[in-house]
Amino acid sequence: MSTDQSPRKPTNTPISAADFPALRTFLRGYFHQDMKDEYGTPAEAVREFCEDASREERAAVAKDWLRFLDQTKGQPLGEVNRILTGPLGSSCSLTDDDVHQITAALTLATRKRR
Repeated sequence: MSTDQSPRKPTNTPISAADFPALRTFLRGYFHQDMKDEYGTPAEAVREFCEDASREERAAVAKDWLRFLDQTKGQPLGEVNRILTGPLGSSCSLTDDDVHQITAALTLATRKRR
């Protein structure tokens, strides 16, 4: 995902929940309809997840997230959000900044020992 205004080339890889089980579980558990009231921002929801989850759970979500970003690379943010809020079960649409913050938080969380 890019923050510049250059056009993004869509990919034709269909995405299903079965392809990203850890990510789907995370999104349904933390990016639910009360996410803004409970956590404030998507990045804060990720930080809370990282505090609650085991190292293995954090690693699985981070791996799925990075694969998801790779598979949606070049797609418009609206299409990425359609996938997140459709098959992957999120109740929250993201901005480019949210995507970068989530990536950074998950990357950092996989380095924690606990």
